[in-house]
Amino acid sequence: MVSKAASDAPSQAPQPPGSGAAAEPAPGSGSGKYLTSSVAGAAKILVVGPLGVGKTTLIGTVSEIKPLSTEAVMTQAGARVDTVVTGGKTTTTVALDFGRMTIDGDLVLYLFGTPGQQRFLPAWRDLAKGALGALALVDTRDLEASFDALGNLEDLGLPFAVAVNVFPGSPEHGPDDLRAALDLLPDTPVVNCDARDPASSVRALIALVSHLIHVATETP
Repeated sequence: MVSKAASDAPSQAPQPPGSGAAAEPAPGSGSGKYLTSSVAGAAKILVVGPLGVGKTTLIGTVSEIKPLSTEAVMTQAGARVDTVVTGGKTTTTVALDFGRMTIDGDLVLYLFGTPGQQRFLPAWRDLAKGALGALALVDTRDLEASFDALGNLEDLGLPFAVAVNVFPGSPEHGPDDLRAALDLLPDTPVVNCDARDPASSVRALIALVSHLIHVATETP
């Protein structure tokens, strides 16, 4: 599951989930710019989901390095083909987001956030090359918006976990109801998270890593 390789809550006030705001490095997650000598393995992980679901925010929250973000202002031309997002969002990822997180000092996750719009699917599929799995963010206020991203993961045969980014006023559903609504396999992890909160976001990624280990050990 893991290939061999060498390896601070936000200092600012939390931004709304999906706002695209990048946080400062999380404490205890790594030494900063360089990998530590204890790192024994690395994994490429995708963070996927529809426009405005919180991918940029989550990567910025957990990254121990300054995250790379390719946010651009949304234009009227894009509005003709993209889903309208509520909450005052004015920017969108047009290429990728990138961050790095170390788990338990010996496993590094390289996090690649994909554009949320289906029109960026060619770039999306390029980013998926070499990935071991994906964390799919969903918003219960509009579950249908997640269908394209989940379908893409299934087409690629990429194992994934689902993280429900909890927005203010989001409808609450149990894991079984969400699996049924999203047509997920019974063993697909479904967890709640707040993309602004480091501990919550790390728990979602750990759930994904545990699932990837399970899939790797169960595969003949």
